[in-house]
Amino acid sequence: MEEIAILGVGMHPWGKWGRNFVDYGTAAANEALEDAGVDWNDVGFVSGAVTVRCGYPGYVAGSTFARALGFNGAQVASSYAACASGATALSVARGQILSGAADVALVVGADTTPKGFLAPNEGDRPDDMDWLRFKLVGATNPVYFGLHARRRMDLYGATSEDFARVKAKNSRHSVHNPRARFTKEYDVSDVLNSPVVSDPLRLLDICATSDGGAAMVVSSLEYARAQGVSDPVRVAGISTVTPTFPDTVIDLPYIATDSAAGSTPASRGFKTSIGDRVYAEAGVGPEDVDVAEVYDLSSALELDWYEQLGFCAEGEAEKLLRDGATTIGGRLPVNPSGGLGAFGEAVPAQAIAQVCELAWQLRGHAEGRQVEGARIGITANQGLFGHGSSVLVRR
Repeated sequence: MEEIAILGVGMHPWGKWGRNFVDYGTAAANEALEDAGVDWNDVGFVSGAVTVRCGYPGYVAGSTFARALGFNGAQVASSYAACASGATALSVARGQILSGAADVALVVGADTTPKGFLAPNEGDRPDDMDWLRFKLVGATNPVYFGLHARRRMDLYGATSEDFARVKAKNSRHSVHNPRARFTKEYDVSDVLNSPVVSDPLRLLDICATSDGGAAMVVSSLEYARAQGVSDPVRVAGISTVTPTFPDTVIDLPYIATDSAAGSTPASRGFKTSIGDRVYAEAGVGPEDVDVAEVYDLSSALELDWYEQLGFCAEGEAEKLLRDGATTIGGRLPVNPSGGLGAFGEAVPAQAIAQVCELAWQLRGHAEGRQVEGARIGITANQGLFGHGSSVLVRR
């Protein structure tokens, strides 16, 4: 697969601002355009990541942001893949660029979230699995996070202290990120003394919901060179694979797994397949990665990603963490941004924000949290209904 250039990135800080999501996305888009040195009227394609919590404008996010910036005749598209929406929007933009339909594209996502746990939209929908998991068993997102944490403890001997170490590590990183919502440094005892939310996970183990926006300007390599950018950060691979039947590990929003009684079990799990695809597309392996941004909806899930992205063998994530490999200054820093624990979840913006952080890292612009010498970075993300994503960037 041919690569595309990341010319500019931008983010509106995460928080609970109480404003329209369009404000956050427009601010991020303008910052990305300024960073790229690209005039808005030169953008030929706008790829919006959808939010389902903000009315009809959220469903047609591409057009909503194009209008807010001032309609310029660009083509638009809007993508929804739950938490992976931003990466899907980037994939659509890449297709437009590599097909020759556009030279330069804007990818943007933003969200305004309600207080408390994410919940289904109003109305009775007994054929909607996301509605059913709330109505039948009361399974909010942290219920699933707790199930995965307990699974990790049972399979690999993980402890609550290990989960707390993840949060403490990421909080040390977040102190240096002005775009993060939570920038207080915590130690392991702070996490262990916070209230239990979904056993064995505590309040500081679980990400909040937030408002925020992120954007990037991407282009063909030829366009980048014409703008005088000879060595841009490049998107080398994008993975948006689905699970393979039978999927025998419970995940959002399902309340049962596939049965493997009459089938040969899949040779690899869903999340492992996400990383495998992006590595194959980029022609690199986990041993080549210098920095990673992974979807730590809970601190325990970060440990799962270490193994699913091939950073270590199954059952060895805790050792990798305890040895300091995944902190800044270690062999392979993970979540130098502070991760979701520092940001909270602004669903359509989150996968884009992960790539923004990697772009800053590979440029050497991540002041205070810089991973020295980083040349290859990877993201990992999972959404509802069999969605997942990974983006690999390099310079």
